[in-house]
Amino acid sequence: MTAGRRLTPQRRLALAAGGALAARAGLAAAAGIAVGPAGQRWARTNYARRPVTLLGGPVLAAAATGSAVLGAPAGTRAAVVVVGTVAGLVGGYDDLAGARPEQAGDKGLAGHLAALRAGRVSAGAVKIAGIGAAAAVAAVLTRRGTGAGALVDGVLTTGLVAGTANLLNLLDLRPGRAAKITVLLASATLGGPAGGLSAGPLGAALGVLPADLGEQVMLGDCGANAAGALLGLRLAALPSRAGRAGLLGVVTALTLASEKVSFTRVIESTPGLRKFDRLGRRTP
Repeated sequence: MTAGRRLTPQRRLALAAGGALAARAGLAAAAGIAVGPAGQRWARTNYARRPVTLLGGPVLAAAATGSAVLGAPAGTRAAVVVVGTVAGLVGGYDDLAGARPEQAGDKGLAGHLAALRAGRVSAGAVKIAGIGAAAAVAAVLTRRGTGAGALVDGVLTTGLVAGTANLLNLLDLRPGRAAKITVLLASATLGGPAGGLSAGPLGAALGVLPADLGEQVMLGDCGANAAGALLGLRLAALPSRAGRAGLLGVVTALTLASEKVSFTRVIESTPGLRKFDRLGRRTP
């Protein structure tokens, strides 16, 4: 990926602040929509049987993508637009269409494959295809060199963008969990020539976190997929091919493990993770 000019710490702080302000403004607008007829499609009941709105997802997707474009190196901006926008759109489609009664059982990779065998295309399958295609386009837009090495880099970029988008969504099962992971991963990748890409999403996640923890909004597939795709693109900009391959291996292993193991059960049974996961949340 083209590195471009390194952003100063002050510029990255400004981008994070801009992402947070955009998210807060979006939440204010979403609050008005949520109480009207248009907001009913986004209304849900969360794990604690409390009413919430999924409009936090479009807010995070828009704020994170817009601010990431401003901070990304010139050679990655088109890729940022593609992955953030497409992941948000198909995630939002899954949030709405996936709530239909006939798609209630189409959960996880096994559920989507079962739907295909039955002659149905689940909303989740549409989302997977859309994010995969966007990730492949991003790999082309940010290609490095030519030959076999460029092909390997393209596979790594595609896998990291699509895999991280999916993994963050798999973690979005409790208030604030996906937003907290976004904050941690974005903070860890603020350095380096491409670190500006993470600054805006960091601020956007911090902007929605209080409402998410307060169980006023949920990120849903729209928000979690968009944030994860953007962070996956940031990981794909790391200079070490071996490091990127290792990260993709971790993302793949966790995704496969999610088909057999409940992440929530693991978190609840691990004291440190449980404390972090419950930090700031309302009492059930």
